[in-house]
Amino acid sequence: MNTTCPYCGVGCGLIAGPNGLVGDAQHPANRGRLCVKGATLGLTLDDRDRLVRPSIGGCDASWAEALDLAAARFGAAIAEHGPESVAFYVSGQFLTEDYYVANKLMKGFIGSGNIDTNSRLCMASPVAAHIRAFGEDLVPGVYDDFDQADVILFTGSNAAWCHPILFQRALRAREARGTRIVVIDPRRSATAELADLHVPVPPGGDLALFAALLVVCAERGVLDHAFIRAHTTGFDAALAAARGAHHGLDENIFAALADLVVGAPRLITAFSQGVNQSAIATDTISAIINLHLATGRIGKPGACPFSLTGQPNAMGGREVGGLANQLAAHLRFDDPAHHALLARFWNAPRLATRPGLKAVDLFDAVHDGRIKALWIAATNPAESLPRSNHVREALARCPTVVAADCWATATTARAHIVLPAAGWSEKDGTGTNSERMISRQRAFRPAPGEAKPDWWMFAELGRRLGHGAAFDFANAASVFREHAALSAFENAGERVFNLAPLAAMPDEDYDALRPLHWPITQGDHRLFGDGRFSTTDRRARFVPTVAPKVESEATPFVTINTGRLRDQWHSMTRTGSVPELMAHRAFAALEIAPEDATAFDIADGDLVAVTSNHGTITLPAVVEPAQRRGSAFAAMHWTEGQGSAGTVNQLIGSICDPISGEPAYKHGKARLRKVEARWHGIALGRAALTARVNTAQAGFWSRTPRAGGLMQLRFTGTSPLALGSTGRAVAGALLDLPEALESLDYADIKRGVFRLAVLKGSMVQLLLHIARDRAALPHVEALEALFAETWPAPDAGRLLIGLGAARAAPAGRVVCVCHQVSEPAIRAAIASGRLTSVEAIGVATLAGTGCGSCVSELKGLLRHELVAAE
Repeated sequence: MNTTCPYCGVGCGLIAGPNGLVGDAQHPANRGRLCVKGATLGLTLDDRDRLVRPSIGGCDASWAEALDLAAARFGAAIAEHGPESVAFYVSGQFLTEDYYVANKLMKGFIGSGNIDTNSRLCMASPVAAHIRAFGEDLVPGVYDDFDQADVILFTGSNAAWCHPILFQRALRAREARGTRIVVIDPRRSATAELADLHVPVPPGGDLALFAALLVVCAERGVLDHAFIRAHTTGFDAALAAARGAHHGLDENIFAALADLVVGAPRLITAFSQGVNQSAIATDTISAIINLHLATGRIGKPGACPFSLTGQPNAMGGREVGGLANQLAAHLRFDDPAHHALLARFWNAPRLATRPGLKAVDLFDAVHDGRIKALWIAATNPAESLPRSNHVREALARCPTVVAADCWATATTARAHIVLPAAGWSEKDGTGTNSERMISRQRAFRPAPGEAKPDWWMFAELGRRLGHGAAFDFANAASVFREHAALSAFENAGERVFNLAPLAAMPDEDYDALRPLHWPITQGDHRLFGDGRFSTTDRRARFVPTVAPKVESEATPFVTINTGRLRDQWHSMTRTGSVPELMAHRAFAALEIAPEDATAFDIADGDLVAVTSNHGTITLPAVVEPAQRRGSAFAAMHWTEGQGSAGTVNQLIGSICDPISGEPAYKHGKARLRKVEARWHGIALGRAALTARVNTAQAGFWSRTPRAGGLMQLRFTGTSPLALGSTGRAVAGALLDLPEALESLDYADIKRGVFRLAVLKGSMVQLLLHIARDRAALPHVEALEALFAETWPAPDAGRLLIGLGAARAAPAGRVVCVCHQVSEPAIRAAIASGRLTSVEAIGVATLAGTGCGSCVSELKGLLRHELVAAE
């Protein structure tokens, strides 16, 4: 059965069949290729931790009871405080059909604009910039452009990790036609490792850089004056504003970049969160678009500004109006004709008349009591929003919180009503990827327990609020038909978004729908090839942008840059349970530059307290030469479920782009302080025994799943262990262990060594080692070897000292997940075989010959080993 991957915005096709999940060779987005996350999707289909029935106040309830109570609470709030007192907060994980019903209910029939989506956190800035320039939220290009470009600029995008299938397409273009790849990024990312040119722009410096490039193009005579005159307005003001922008780069690097841009008739600028998540994001994207308009590099093969969406259906949410400042189907609040059109189509006399609250403002309104009832679906704002502690306080204060999700999260833990949602493998619908391609997601297995799709939940809520006729949807196909019909309603070409050919298709055609672009045409799927845009005069708008002065790096603060890891997704509810995906990065860490490590007296592995105006978290340091001085990187994925640090979003403030409302996740400010470690620990046990950790005893701890149903815990203590004289006493202070289990322990108080083995019958249940000196701890592979044995007569020496198993060699960090090749194995192969290419590493170890997601790291390891050998 054909379906679509639920991860990034590339929108790869999958086939679910008797051999598991494989790439769909006929899907245009990926042509059968999958990244490491897509290739391991089958390992995530484990329902043991799923939400399977509704609950009220933590007690099981029927769907009727839960929905009746939700409707009563929402209805009472609306009656007493008005429609602005309720809100929905939804997700780019939604299918388009889920989005459509939720948006219709809130804006059309409750009468409030208060529905926003976590896509606000990643894609709101491109939406705002597209509308300013083009008159409509339109991505001009398609993936085929990556095959035809002369130069591809990746700016604010670690595409090798975050959009790997599309990035590999760029690599193949370089091999086939000599395409040059440039990466504009403050740090030397995995993508930069594979680039022809890395441009280490200062944090926040992208706007000034693209303004400076516009000026260079004007000075060197590569502007397309005919295109500017015929198809745009505002050029002179934009060029005047760009003059004087200081790019902040080494002049030789800027000159190399300028030469590539000037000499590339086919230029793509692919941008993502490094640009989008900034207080100047909309203006920065406008500067990118200005460069393309001025040089006429838009609407042509291999030439366009290209927004890389972060989530699988962020684009579909934008189509239906899932953002608080949109109506629906690319209709706008600020156009009375659009408002009247939508009111007629929906027969909605109470249609919202003004935009609702954007995500950060929405949760401020929850916090201060303006929002009385909140429905959260398919997202975890208690972990993912800036100032996450503030968000948790807001949820605790709200009289009614409804949360619909597949798994228990920090958000569902704070909800009054929890609803079990069907997941990506269990429900039908559509999604739209970064190139405007609509693909079907198909259910290929039953939902666990009583889980239901989100569109159904919102339709049931609408019926209970008295709007039954408007929400009488029989299935996902009926929702999609109405969505398509709205896009075509009274649309004589004013809006490019138009799905008219799909508005009347029967269920069987919906079931069989193959991927297709919108607008639905037979020819070129690029936009603006005719020079016509969606503005009233059909001309694109240049937007004058003024680059702010980039701060000096000589401050007592570092800039906290948050982002994704290669093998993880969002808050890890899906990927964090897969041992293969945790092998690449096993725990949360803070990457800092060697210069900052020296300045703060921090060594690799030391604990660091990271403090902003909003909170403090403690993380182990990773001294990373690829990191820029004055800037630190922390992955966005880790939550309270994986360790003591919780989410890095505790540190991020509420500063947002003033136009888009998108938070500045890449520009937090924090102080660093080294924290002295007093002891270290490692535990390996059955998952049930490692579920509860006493966080007060450990300055830092992390939890990582291992193969065979085991869970690994790492501890670093920051205060003395004055907890008793036995290993059992020490273990009992760290873990909540059942008293009934048999145990063996060892303690050497003078040396600060404590060990514990817990058994049940002949099976080892838990092994714990504590030591003052980290070097005295065994490798996790040694502990795993002991779990593989049976113990009819417990051998204290082998269990507590690890005789025999102690000789197990550490496997090290896994670089190639497809073939389980570790970093030590790769380094050894390079050294012993005198390997000089990534291809040679593949022949020797198989690393890099699977999905290709690890190729950039292989190149980095190769460079490091070759330099060391000189």
